[in-house]
Amino acid sequence: MTIDCPTPKHEEEVVLLGHGAGGRLTAELLDRLILPALDGSPGPLEDAALLPGYRELVISTDSFVVSPLFFPGGDIGSLAVHGTVNDLAMRGAWPLALSVSLIVEEGLPLSELRAVMASLGKAAQDVGVPVVTGDTKVVGRGAADKLFINTTGIGQRHGSLHPSAGLARPGDAVLLSGPIGLHGTTVLSTREGLGFESDIVSDSRPLHRLVRNLGPLGPAVHVLRDPTRGGLAAALNEIAHDSSVAVEIEESAVPVPEPVASACDLLGLDPLIVANEGCLVAFVADDAAEETLAAMRSVPEGGQAVRIGEVLPDGPQGRVTLRTLVGARRIVDMPLGEQLPRIC
Repeated sequence: MTIDCPTPKHEEEVVLLGHGAGGRLTAELLDRLILPALDGSPGPLEDAALLPGYRELVISTDSFVVSPLFFPGGDIGSLAVHGTVNDLAMRGAWPLALSVSLIVEEGLPLSELRAVMASLGKAAQDVGVPVVTGDTKVVGRGAADKLFINTTGIGQRHGSLHPSAGLARPGDAVLLSGPIGLHGTTVLSTREGLGFESDIVSDSRPLHRLVRNLGPLGPAVHVLRDPTRGGLAAALNEIAHDSSVAVEIEESAVPVPEPVASACDLLGLDPLIVANEGCLVAFVADDAAEETLAAMRSVPEGGQAVRIGEVLPDGPQGRVTLRTLVGARRIVDMPLGEQLPRIC
């Protein structure tokens, strides 16, 4: 009698939460599925792109699915404006116009929707950018989580300020405009009822005025990036990869607020991979570092700006290392996925 071995069953690959986290899984999804389908060209994947045929105009699009909708220091409405404005700013652009589209779950209290829209409108007014078009869709109960917001922003670049993730150079100074970890820990604590939100407030805010202050430095500003999903670790790894350089930062120089450090210690999180929504990392020519820091510190958004590292003159391309408090070095890897899902 012949016994046939059963054919091995292979589970179909599915999308995971980590695919939307801004780490290695996101990069794999883009490289293997999304970009090939769109005939995406190789090169740095920027926060915003130049509009073909319009040399100084920049476009960015984003979707916001944060849970909960409201958290200390912000909400999904103001976050949508700030996030889109900041993506434009990271390409050196001033916001000109926004679009806003809503996907609303049936059953959402109108009072919550009204509060979100009031906050979104106020944030846009404070930035000085008009919302010029949009769309609204309502889906059945369970088809979405209360409210998702999609935005598109159009901006115009400042003179000779043309930063790109692929322009970091050996010898560059690495600057950070403020403390890290505030947004991610605030959202997580609020969502899970951990109690840290009494000491931590999201840093959600627009950065376009801070970037405008860097305009006179022009070509000395090589890279700007806001470390949102995947935190500072993801942002530095993306820049190191896209620029083919080695980056080293000093643990003692990275500003981590004490409440954030305590929350991360308790939860087993690395502050370097926790999301931010109100700071940026800049790679600038070393001889312009002090002038850049002065320009950052001249506005509230950059009042705590510091130098945290440098681009090494040599070293493995695409590698980020951290010099620890005891003088040792460790590799800062690109996060695999997001330890804190639904934070933006």
